[in-house]
Amino acid sequence: MKVLANDGISKSGIKGLEKGGFEVITTKVAQEQVANYINQHKIDVIIVRSATKVRQDIIDNCPSLKIIGRGGVGMDNIDVDYARSKGLHVINTPASSSESVAELVFAHLFTGVRFLQDANRNMPLEGDTNFEGLKKAYANGIELRGKTLGIIGFGRIGQAVAKMALGLGMRVIAADKFVHNAEVKVEFYNGQFINVEFLMEPIEDVFKHSDFITLHVPAQDGYVIGEPEFKLMKDGVGIINCARGGVIDEVALVAALDSDKVSFAGLDVFENEPTPEIQILMHPKISLTPHIGAATLEAQDRIGTELAEQVISLLKAENA
Repeated sequence: MKVLANDGISKSGIKGLEKGGFEVITTKVAQEQVANYINQHKIDVIIVRSATKVRQDIIDNCPSLKIIGRGGVGMDNIDVDYARSKGLHVINTPASSSESVAELVFAHLFTGVRFLQDANRNMPLEGDTNFEGLKKAYANGIELRGKTLGIIGFGRIGQAVAKMALGLGMRVIAADKFVHNAEVKVEFYNGQFINVEFLMEPIEDVFKHSDFITLHVPAQDGYVIGEPEFKLMKDGVGIINCARGGVIDEVALVAALDSDKVSFAGLDVFENEPTPEIQILMHPKISLTPHIGAATLEAQDRIGTELAEQVISLLKAENA
């Protein structure tokens, strides 16, 4: 049986699948050629990340396909319900990348509160001629400890962010449409742990009371944060989006940054991927990464292993 890992897969994932008797193909096939490739090579399983889309046309025209796998959490690049209605298995790895995404959230938070995104642009240009000027420009950083972090979306990633925030001594408040309360286990290196109970708050209260806000919601119709939501927030709030492009109105975000309503933003995802707007890319108050939330060696290793185990388990059960 054949697996097409069109957006790549870790070595551990390849080894796991090969051990299970699968041939793994990691050739990168252009989106418009995916269906033809699947049919020509009689592919049984396609594994994607965020780049390749598996829509109705592929599902309808590829009779050999049995499983669609998504390495990661969100499955908005797959017509999930339609695929399942046609008898295909659709799987993902929701737990594998939580820690990596959460760490990137804090990379952006630390960057924003200490002006690193701007300092790293200007130090190579002016560090030898305007050292004292830059030192003065970046002198008014703030600490995260003691501040309030608002988390919108309190699933696995939101909870992983909460754990790290608690470790830093932050106050955490959260809102989630589908979660009413949650117990988060904060584990330490020596085996000790504490359990912290979270009761969800109205999203408006999170907007009003947070010093920093981070989003962990799926792609959806409409903005979670737009001009009305910015008006509810504290002056000088920091905004992080390592979830999905399109959940923040980027025009309203730039306006809020320019008016100092928002002190900084950290963005890993964008409304127009893979061609973000130039106003976003060039803004001195925005810390930028190119959709790499789950792109750590550890996360990709876990994702590959988990996908391999799921694929083997499903097809063994089907062939039993």
